[in-house]
Amino acid sequence: MFQPHNQLSIQTKPLAIQEPSALMHVDPNNSFGAARDEMHNGGLSKAESAVNNSKKLQDELQTLGFKIKQHEDNIKYLKTQKDNLDGSILDLQVTLGKYCSSSIPTMENEALSKSRSENETVEQILKYEKSAAAILCQLKIRHGSQASHLTLAKDVLGIVATLGKVDDENLSRLFSEYLGLETMMAIVCKTYEGVKTLETYDFEGGINKHSGLHGLGSSIGRHLDGRFCIICLEHLRPYAGDFVADDPQRRLDLLKPRLPNGECPPGFLGFAVNMINVDSANILCLTSSGCGLRETLFYNLFSRLQVYRTRAEMLLALPCITDGALSLDGGMIKTAGVFSLGSREDVEVRFPKSSGSNLPLEYFETEKELTEVNWKREKVEEDIQREQSLLNHINYTFRIKKQAFIKYLADSSPYGIQQQIPGERERLTQR
Repeated sequence: MFQPHNQLSIQTKPLAIQEPSALMHVDPNNSFGAARDEMHNGGLSKAESAVNNSKKLQDELQTLGFKIKQHEDNIKYLKTQKDNLDGSILDLQVTLGKYCSSSIPTMENEALSKSRSENETVEQILKYEKSAAAILCQLKIRHGSQASHLTLAKDVLGIVATLGKVDDENLSRLFSEYLGLETMMAIVCKTYEGVKTLETYDFEGGINKHSGLHGLGSSIGRHLDGRFCIICLEHLRPYAGDFVADDPQRRLDLLKPRLPNGECPPGFLGFAVNMINVDSANILCLTSSGCGLRETLFYNLFSRLQVYRTRAEMLLALPCITDGALSLDGGMIKTAGVFSLGSREDVEVRFPKSSGSNLPLEYFETEKELTEVNWKREKVEEDIQREQSLLNHINYTFRIKKQAFIKYLADSSPYGIQQQIPGERERLTQR
């Protein structure tokens, strides 16, 4: 009766002996098997591991080396571009000088007239002593040309009233009344970064009175009161259409209004946005996309505001007025369906009157080309700075990796790593 039990014991004993051996063959992660393999292989596995790790570090250094070479080549190419642009700028300046030398008496008279007109506008702004515009004007008066290099003002283009001119005193009055005093005294910045420097806040959201325009006002005894308007060019949606061909002022090619019968309304003189004269330096290339003041600032302020000779003619054109209209005798339609009645409001801060010019068309074309080349040079300089910053970062990373590689070679020398990769230490550590 007990014999089957004894037979079972005899039969199961060899199975118990075979089972560990079988497991070792099918499970490479078994700790006992790994330990036995290491005993058989000895230091060979450590040497292979050292070689693999060294190869990984070597590959990382080579990749960084390729990147360093790429950025160095980019900088070299950009500097060549910058040198070429510098040469073009010099040539264009010489060309402009030739035009100017033949018109010196006329230009001196124009400069004097222009200076008087602009000074009158600034004097009107300064009457509002505690305004942001007046404080900014004080900054420019006290620091002159150096004001544009100050952190506070380096991104500030100017005040709306000083950034455009008109040919007629009556137009100046109409445009300033249409826009209103707050907009005429608005400060214009190229980027939002410039906007942020004009006013800062504490942790609770309150205005920091010791920085920005508030701090500047306090320093000159003009404490800034109330709100003020800032216009950021890069956040404005620019005009997306065409420009008038061969026009140095780059006026917008806007379709003339048409009555239901297809004819242009009698008395229509043009669009307000095209009646503003912009200095050549501000005609284009002020934003990162290469847009100027007309298609950004003034297009957003005036849009397709129409100008008519008389109020009666303006009212006859109502069917084709979409974005407001003005008439030389004081009529004003703010937007379609919104009429501004009553007596004129005299806004003292106005656009300066522009002076005519006897310079040839080629002068303005050359001036425009010079502005474009200067803009391209600024973009190349920005690219050089960006590439240099990336190069500095990769060089720093390369030095850290190189030190780690040298240390690893030294620590791994007992396993023959230096013999496994002959010459790699010398080649990679010489960079």
